[in-house]
Amino acid sequence: MASSHSSSPVPQGSSSDVFFKKEVDPTKHIRPVQSLPDVCPKEPTVTDQHRWTIYHSKVNLPAALNDPRLAKRESDFFTKTWGLDFVDTEVIPSFYLPQISKEHFTIYQQEISQREKIHERCKNICPSKDAFDRTLLHTHDKSRTDLEQVPKIFMKPDFALDDSLTFNSVLPWSHFNIAGGKGNRDAASSKLLQEKLSHYLDIVEVNIAHQISLRSEAFFHAMTSQHELQDYLKKTSQAVKMLRDKIAQIDKVMCEGSLHVLRLALTRNNCVKVYNKLKLMATVHQTQPTVQVLLSTSEFVGALDLIATTQEVLQQELQGIHSFRHLGSQLCELEKLIDKMMIAEFSTYSHSDLNRPLEDDCQILEEERLVSLVFGLLKQRKLNFLEIYSKEMIITAKNIIKQCVINKVSQIEEIDTEAVVKLADQMRMLNFPQWFDLLKEIFSKFTVFLQRIKATLNIIHSVVLSVLDKNQRTRELEEISQQKNTAKDNSLDTEVAYLIHEGMFISDAFSESELTPIAIDTASQRNASPNSEPCSSDSVSEPECTTDSSSSKEQTSSSVTPGGVDIMVNEDMKLTDLELGKLANNIQELLYSASDICHDRAVKFLMSRAKDGFLEKLNSTEFITLSRLMETFILDTEQICGRKSMSLLGALQSQANKFVNRFHEERKTKLSLLLDNERWKQADVPAEFQDLVDSISDGKIALPEKKSGATEERKPAEVLIVEGQQYAVVGTVLLLIRIILEYCQCVDNIPSVTTDMLTRLSDLLKYFNSRSCQLVLGAGALQVVGLKTITTKNLALSSRCLQLIVHYIPVIRAHFEARLQPKQYSMLRHFDHITKDYHDHIAEISAKLVAIMDGLFDKLLSKYEVKAPVPSACFRNICKQMAKMHEAIFDLLPEEQTQMLFLRINASYKLHLKKQLSHLNVINDGGPQNGLVTADVAFYTGNLQALKGLKDLDLNMAEIWEQKR
Repeated sequence: MASSHSSSPVPQGSSSDVFFKKEVDPTKHIRPVQSLPDVCPKEPTVTDQHRWTIYHSKVNLPAALNDPRLAKRESDFFTKTWGLDFVDTEVIPSFYLPQISKEHFTIYQQEISQREKIHERCKNICPSKDAFDRTLLHTHDKSRTDLEQVPKIFMKPDFALDDSLTFNSVLPWSHFNIAGGKGNRDAASSKLLQEKLSHYLDIVEVNIAHQISLRSEAFFHAMTSQHELQDYLKKTSQAVKMLRDKIAQIDKVMCEGSLHVLRLALTRNNCVKVYNKLKLMATVHQTQPTVQVLLSTSEFVGALDLIATTQEVLQQELQGIHSFRHLGSQLCELEKLIDKMMIAEFSTYSHSDLNRPLEDDCQILEEERLVSLVFGLLKQRKLNFLEIYSKEMIITAKNIIKQCVINKVSQIEEIDTEAVVKLADQMRMLNFPQWFDLLKEIFSKFTVFLQRIKATLNIIHSVVLSVLDKNQRTRELEEISQQKNTAKDNSLDTEVAYLIHEGMFISDAFSESELTPIAIDTASQRNASPNSEPCSSDSVSEPECTTDSSSSKEQTSSSVTPGGVDIMVNEDMKLTDLELGKLANNIQELLYSASDICHDRAVKFLMSRAKDGFLEKLNSTEFITLSRLMETFILDTEQICGRKSMSLLGALQSQANKFVNRFHEERKTKLSLLLDNERWKQADVPAEFQDLVDSISDGKIALPEKKSGATEERKPAEVLIVEGQQYAVVGTVLLLIRIILEYCQCVDNIPSVTTDMLTRLSDLLKYFNSRSCQLVLGAGALQVVGLKTITTKNLALSSRCLQLIVHYIPVIRAHFEARLQPKQYSMLRHFDHITKDYHDHIAEISAKLVAIMDGLFDKLLSKYEVKAPVPSACFRNICKQMAKMHEAIFDLLPEEQTQMLFLRINASYKLHLKKQLSHLNVINDGGPQNGLVTADVAFYTGNLQALKGLKDLDLNMAEIWEQKR
């Protein structure tokens, strides 16, 4: 019963904004209604009417803080902590805002003046809106004030007197208590309460009547519309009854006969379906015998396809047939049996394929059988068949080695197979040529074995890839079909929207769009096969058509294996692309595993022969031959399988390391024996060593082949000629050069030992340098060989031998550098260290020769006296020793080195002579003593320059005299 106007003290702006354009105090126009005396102490309405709410607020907080009427801000009200600067500071006018004057509004006033005149004229003609608003506001405020007198408890939506609290609030029992002699007072209170409630009732009724009067016109209009609606419904009901009678007559005359014909046609179709269903059941009944026939011919894929098709028919078209309730489980058991049969068949095929004679030229055994088996296993998701093939490979690899050893041992008559029972012991009795031929045969067998495995795995791989390709193409076709369907749906939605817009029925539109393609397809089928009968005839039934369509879903795609066998891929392969990709990777890994198996078996065969140290006793030629055979096999297997196996390579490297150690120890021991027996005398150079050096000069570091006829006629030479220079050497150095060439040739034959050979050769060169220094400079040859003394000739010969080795170090370095990896070039620093050590050794020998003459000069010149005869005996002895020195080294050292050596000796001579002359107080004053000394020096100079190769030597003998002070 609440009115449409709000009873809130503050009206809402959304309902009547026009009332509150100007604030009006209702107390100035309307006298408030006097309320009755409060007879109910618990009445809550008296106090609630004057309770202050947020709607009584006049200003907000910022307005209170920024009241311009205040002369000074109260510093203790919100601003006491803001500071004095905030209170006293004035706001500076902005420079960006212009000063507005009346001139700025002149144009606007001119434009609006005409409109203002029109407005004033209209206002005089029209009634005043404010007067109407004031009247309406006065009426509204009066009714609102009257309603405010009614307590709020009566206005609650859940007001009910059956509630004890509500009842006690409205009718307090304290006013009806007649006990205690207060009857008159209670009667008055009750009468006053009754009058108060009557007053509340009058107020409510008056407001209700007022609201009804405001809406009386709408009420009477609704009543009139109700009568008209009842008349219209009555006429409609009569029209519907007449229409139903007409439809019943039409149905009886025109539809019942046609519907009966349709029912008969439907019955006939159902009979045909039952007949075709029985024919299909008869066909399904023959599934098990047919599967048995297919299994007898190893047609596993056909049997599985038949089982899958039968199970699909049982689940879709024959579902619920009681007679076939056990056929599904029987087919599942039969499928499991086929799985076991296929695994057994694949194991048999693997054994037959891998164990057939390796001399057979046929790479693949029964390719069609293999393809059928792989397809069947893939169809059944039996992806572990590669493990069967892997186990068979291991067994076959063992048998290949065993059979080769048996065949080889049986051909050797020296081996008594009855005395030596174990096959490994019989194999160890073979010599190197026999064992090498056996190893060569094993490697050849393994190569053919790997080629067969690769051919078989290629067939399996091609089958897997064909299935993967079919899956991808099927997925692409599905995506294309889905896109076409989406486009069709979009076009259909557009057509439906158009039809709705045109006002047609959607069902009619769909029926037309669906019937048109059907009619077109039917017409095309009749035109294509005019003699064919429809599926609803007795000869061809609808279920048969359904079966054909279901079987046609298993579309196939064909591809060709490497062997030329066509591969027909069905669509019912349930393998994912991830599984097929993983299987293809496993096939490749299986090929790698086959290579590793062959290498592992070869390593075991090699180690079994190496137990008695057989491989370590091989000479260089035999080991190089063995190494080349193993490297060839490693390269062949890498070419076949596409990956290098490391086991045999590691075994070869291990044996190569042992060979290098033995090779180095043998040559180091040989060099040590040669040095211990070397007497450090010049040796003749055989022609083969000269040829060896000449081959190095041609750029080839290799041992030349021996020439039987020409070498015997050539006589040994006194010196070794290297690139036009003559080297007088000892026999040990000639053999050392040959040993160095053996190291270099070993690197060419076994590239894997390059770094080890470089380290060993560096050790050998260091050993020769240190040992020759001990024997010659350290005079160790006196005790080792029994020499009486170390002569200058020994020293010069040792220096020349060292120079020959230094000459070949860059050649050796270049040879190793060409065979090292770039990351191994740091190892070449060994040659730099060796070169420095050799140069230091040569310098020490030269210093030793100078020191020998220095001691001689000190001994002879210390006894020199300036007196007749000239030349003195001292100078004769010095010249004699110089001649001996020249005679000893001139044929050994080059002329340039001889001159440099004698220049150093002459410097030592001048130093000692100058010291002795200073001791004797002989000065260059032109006196008799000066003349004698000059004559002796001239004798020394003449004899020294008379020696071969020293004619142009600048002796500068003037340095023997001290400078005048």
